[in-house]
Formats: sequence, structure tokens, C-alpha cells
Amino acid sequence: MINTKIYKAVYSLAEKLMEAARKNNQAEFDSLYGQLKTICTENDNTDNTDNTDKDHPEQWETLADFTEDLNAALVVYEAARGKALAINAKDHLACIGLSMAKLELGQKPAAIQSLEDAKISANKIEDKELKAEIDMLLAGLLEG
Repeated sequence: MINTKIYKAVYSLAEKLMEAARKNNQAEFDSLYGQLKTICTENDNTDNTDNTDKDHPEQWETLADFTEDLNAALVVYEAARGKALAINAKDHLACIGLSMAKLELGQKPAAIQSLEDAKISANKIEDKELKAEIDMLLAGLLEG
């Protein structure tokens, strides 16, 4: 479970980031992205010394969603995936796998692996739309 204060801050920043992108306001987008990145890095518990609800995959997944450089986004998604694995968050693992696969479409084997991992995680969740999207994309890659 993510810390409520952090969740609200991340959600608010995500809404503002979408609005800045819609307005093509790069300066505002960059400032908001920096704030989101700060939340992630300040609460990062990579060494697992502090088992708190402040270092949650959701904030990292959101950061990756707004990372404009595709290679950098994959790195952040990988960090989010590690956080999700640590707490066995199947819903986040499925969503992160799908997002990674979409970025990896030019690298078919990597995209297929991400989708297969996402499908395994999705077996344990209730989100039928997410499951269907994973299945559809995977089927398309396996056929083509």
C-alpha cells in the first residue's frame, strides 16, 4: 500500500503533467517532472534498509510514464518492476510489463518477454481490460 500523502502528490503531479503536455508547455512539464523524480529519489529504498510504504512501484511507474526518452523510460520501468516484485504487486507487474513491451516493439524478443511476464502477473488480477490488452498485443507479436 502506497503512503497516502505520496499517492496524492504523485496523482496531482500526473494530472498537471498531462495538462502541461496537452498545452505543449515544455518548461512547466520539465519542472513538474523534476518534482515527481524528486519524490521517487527521496523515497528510494533500493538497499531495502527501510521497509516503508514510501517507496512504492506506483510512483516509479508514473515517473516512467512521463519519461520522454524511451531508453531512460525503460530503465525507470525496470526500477518500478523491481519495486513491484519486492512487494509481489501483480497488478503493477502486469501494467509495467505492458508498458515496457510497448516501448520495446522494435525489439520483438524483448517485447514478447515483457508481455509473457505481464501475462503471468495478470493471471492473479481482476482487471479484464488490462488482461485483454496484454493478450491482444502478445498474440499480434507472436503471429507477426
